[in-house]
Amino acid sequence: MRTVTTLALIFFVNLLFAQEQASITGNIFDDNNQTIPFASIYIEALNKGTAADENGFYKLENIPSGTWTLKSSADGYQVAERTVEITADESQVINFTLIFDNQLEQVEVFGNRNDSPDKIESITRLPIKPYEQIQSISVISGRLIEDQGALTIAEATKNVPGVYTFSTYGNKRESMSSRGFRGIPILKNGVRIHSDFRGVGVLTDMQGVDNIQILKGTASITQGVATDIGSPGGIINIVTKTPKYNFGGNVSLRSGSYGQFRPTFDLFGPVNRQKTLAFRINGALERTDSYRSKISKESFYFNPSLSWKIDNKTTVIAEMDYFHDSRTPDLGTVNLSSNDVNAIYDLPYHQFLGYENDRSITESQSFAIRLDRKLSDKLSLKGAFYNSNLMLDDKGAGLGRAITVDDETQYHIRQRSYSTSTRNDKNSVLQFDLIGDKIATGAITHTFQVGFDYRANSYSTSSFAAGVQDTINVFQPISNDLPSLTLNDGNFESAKTRSLGFVLQDVISWNEWLKTFVGLRYSSTETIAAVENTRHDAFNPLGGIIVSPFKNINLFASYTNSSYPRTASRLGKDGEELGNERFDQIETGIKSSWLNDRLRFNLTLYRINNKNINLPVYDETWTNILYYAKGGNDQRQGVEVELTGRPLSNLEIIAGYSYIDAQYKEHTSYVYGSAPLNTPKHTFNGYVNYKFNQFLNGLSLGAGVYYTGERPINDWSQGPITHEGIVPNEKPFDVDAYTLVNVQAAYQFDNHWSLQFTVNNIFNEIGYNAYRTSFINQTDPISFSGTLKYAF
Repeated sequence: MRTVTTLALIFFVNLLFAQEQASITGNIFDDNNQTIPFASIYIEALNKGTAADENGFYKLENIPSGTWTLKSSADGYQVAERTVEITADESQVINFTLIFDNQLEQVEVFGNRNDSPDKIESITRLPIKPYEQIQSISVISGRLIEDQGALTIAEATKNVPGVYTFSTYGNKRESMSSRGFRGIPILKNGVRIHSDFRGVGVLTDMQGVDNIQILKGTASITQGVATDIGSPGGIINIVTKTPKYNFGGNVSLRSGSYGQFRPTFDLFGPVNRQKTLAFRINGALERTDSYRSKISKESFYFNPSLSWKIDNKTTVIAEMDYFHDSRTPDLGTVNLSSNDVNAIYDLPYHQFLGYENDRSITESQSFAIRLDRKLSDKLSLKGAFYNSNLMLDDKGAGLGRAITVDDETQYHIRQRSYSTSTRNDKNSVLQFDLIGDKIATGAITHTFQVGFDYRANSYSTSSFAAGVQDTINVFQPISNDLPSLTLNDGNFESAKTRSLGFVLQDVISWNEWLKTFVGLRYSSTETIAAVENTRHDAFNPLGGIIVSPFKNINLFASYTNSSYPRTASRLGKDGEELGNERFDQIETGIKSSWLNDRLRFNLTLYRINNKNINLPVYDETWTNILYYAKGGNDQRQGVEVELTGRPLSNLEIIAGYSYIDAQYKEHTSYVYGSAPLNTPKHTFNGYVNYKFNQFLNGLSLGAGVYYTGERPINDWSQGPITHEGIVPNEKPFDVDAYTLVNVQAAYQFDNHWSLQFTVNNIFNEIGYNAYRTSFINQTDPISFSGTLKYAF
């Protein structure tokens, strides 16, 4: 009996085991009946999936009995679904044919369509959707950039509330601000392009942009210590396009106002028959003049990349990005009154205040190689090396202060000088992360990241000045001939910084409605200077919580801080080093999705304080610094509201509003309660695009409205600060608010040909963006463009 019982038990155990071995196998094909290697196959209800091998074959094992929806997907193809009924001890063969999707780039703004926009993890370092993060993250798709005809960073990021142009520095750079912080860092593929702490910005071309990611608020956990002035306000990461494993591409020609001529191309596809190696090459040329006389621009952009799927668990992507831009800087116009009166002169377009030989050259290149290795269904290893080089070469005129004649200031008469400057910037990052996705420990699950990064940057600058060359009257004809020059002895500066960081983040899901975020970063930063080296450490924590009372609503709150080491070596009253400054941020709000994730509404409230500033202590004359002391309280707080999505399949809407209350508080240099320069209290953006499906099929119409509120042209000094046009104890005037309205119309003739028309600033409203009183540049007047495109 014992033997019979034992055999029976063995039989039933084997029977039960066999019943659990139901499996699904099959092959994945494209619409040309070619196999698709490494495609994904998954059953969402079971949280079970796998990847096909290099021959397109897959096998899913241990499928329980029941009716399940099986999905298959691959880069560049539409997702396919099959319903399969599994019974005990049964294996089924399910083949898939995936349809090529040439509209893959239609990623919705803020990442609505794609769960994880390309390279989002380079700044968050977590495999979590932007919607589920505890900080404000916005993603602008390349498709939206193309639909709006945006050619600059400023034109693209105006779709995000609270992000606005700080200054163009005479039409030479694009310096952006967020939440009242000037010159926030601009990254490309996860690495800084420009390491200058002043945040003067850079230029780039939109042709190679896959998406633009904006992380608002302090970025201490992912990006390290706040070595830039604008870092506590956020970062902008420009993501370039990468290869696709299906053949396609497009060519286009854009022509428009002021002699604009801009051809572009984009070509991608597999290299080998197995589709394990793919390439992409895209680029652009542009030649254009300006509404202002004697101003021109030429640029060249080139972006090649290569992707290699070594096996179904390992992918390596290498990419390069090169941009060369040569343009005439524009001094803009002048203010025809004192510092406290807005009398900006609408300079006629035939007047140019510089010299005809003035030129600003920007040359940048970035290189990245990324490794993604799946260690298991739950663990992955990500490695990346990012490198960027930037060269700036500026030669041009400068304007001095107004001339005084018989004790009366002649604001329309200015001395004109000439100077040259160069800058070379090199930045690199080596980064490795171990990622765990939804790993269970008892009843709770963890999505975590453990990693390190090594960051190195160096820069060198030179400048030469020829002094005052002549005097001009803005009311009279101006000679643009450059006189003979004698440059003085140059000024040279260089520095190197090395930083090593260790990062730990854990997102703990306690149940379906509660998640907590915890994180810590340690950074060690060394600055190598000509005389001495300085080294500083910083610990930066992150903490947060997300409560989901309903499936489509996330209530969140978070705390982060970042450290600012550049002034850490300043000495106190007793000769001691004062150490790092610190920025603390509290952020809370709601993130919600509606209409089956087609429409999203977000509300964010934030407060950022810097209460640990290394401030100068002056003597009674406000001229000599006696020593430095900890103190101050610079505060930024505000509200951001955004609504975005496609409530209908053919209707896209984007709307946003931002209120920024930025104040200097308890500061030794600035008036209590005054706002930092160029900080508007109110910004608004709205965009609608409608595509006709039946009547006028192929036609789409779009329009955008963008409002920038009034803002102070300069800081309000209470005595010690007198440079850059600041008048002590005199409140600077406010630059007027302005509203720009753009419209677009496009027609898709067939699967290949399309035509797009764009009118920017259709009501020809003139606004101004200024950097103190050195550069007062107007917005572009009304302009027209047309783009003919052929896709294949």
